[in-house]
Amino acid sequence: MVFGRVNAAKFIARLLPEPHETDLGGETAHHLLATAHADIVCSPSGHRIGWSDCYAGADMLPLTYKADLFLEPGGEPRPLPDHLTGESRERAVEAGQKAAWIRREARRRGLR
Repeated sequence: MVFGRVNAAKFIARLLPEPHETDLGGETAHHLLATAHADIVCSPSGHRIGWSDCYAGADMLPLTYKADLFLEPGGEPRPLPDHLTGESRERAVEAGQKAAWIRREARRRGLR
């Protein structure tokens, strides 16, 4: 019997239980992390996947998973690629700092 593929992402809830979602930044944090992720992944020299698809791929994740996109295994922000300049670099730095804070706070609260 042949089984079709299942997209696991649809089974991952995007929003954390309240009040955690709001306390960790809510929609503002979702947007910041998804935007910075798309900026990092899609270099100006081109990428096989479009910016809006990279944004959407990150945006469907809960805040704790989004935070992990920016962090080294030890919890520190990853180094930024050289193609980020100006506003996108500032946004990525802010996202890295926010991601580190979200992950620390999530661990403190016992969230995954």
